[in-house]
Amino acid sequence: MPITTVDPTTALIVIDLQAGVVGIDLAPHTAADVVARSARLADAFRSRGLPVVLVNVAAAPGLRTDRNPDGTPFALPEQALPIVPELGAADKLITKRTPGAFTGTDLEDYLRGQGVTQVIVTGAATGDGVAATVQQAFELGFHVTTPIDAMSDPDPDRHEFSVTRHFPQRAETGSTEDLLTLLAATPR
Repeated sequence: MPITTVDPTTALIVIDLQAGVVGIDLAPHTAADVVARSARLADAFRSRGLPVVLVNVAAAPGLRTDRNPDGTPFALPEQALPIVPELGAADKLITKRTPGAFTGTDLEDYLRGQGVTQVIVTGAATGDGVAATVQQAFELGFHVTTPIDAMSDPDPDRHEFSVTRHFPQRAETGSTEDLLTLLAATPR
């Protein structure tokens, strides 16, 4: 389905486009393409005075999973944390320690304080940090939009599942161009 609406107070949330993530092989879109599309959106949001939230991940909880049977916590080194410079300055920087950007952060309070009713979510990885943030935003009552060419994943199957099965139940999906066209037509 195409993206139908951009609310007058919409925020862009860019997930984990940081030094320690953009060097990972992503598919179906390269990290460079995801960064470039997210940067175009960030520029468009800033030109309209809309909030741009840049999110980085610093750690993962030490919980047992099939991939982490010992429940070993994980922390990224300091040099892996900086957001890529192509995205410019954030109106709000969120450092997360779980896949979703809302858990354990003040992101919801910030967005509510700005009067935000809709969020656009981009970044990496589609089936992890992006999907968790989409789910949380939906559960918190935000309209959610996902430009699916402005996100990617190390696992192409996980990306495909997210954009074809998960996101259509929680968000409107479309392309960066669709979103930029609607944003340009939205009254300020």
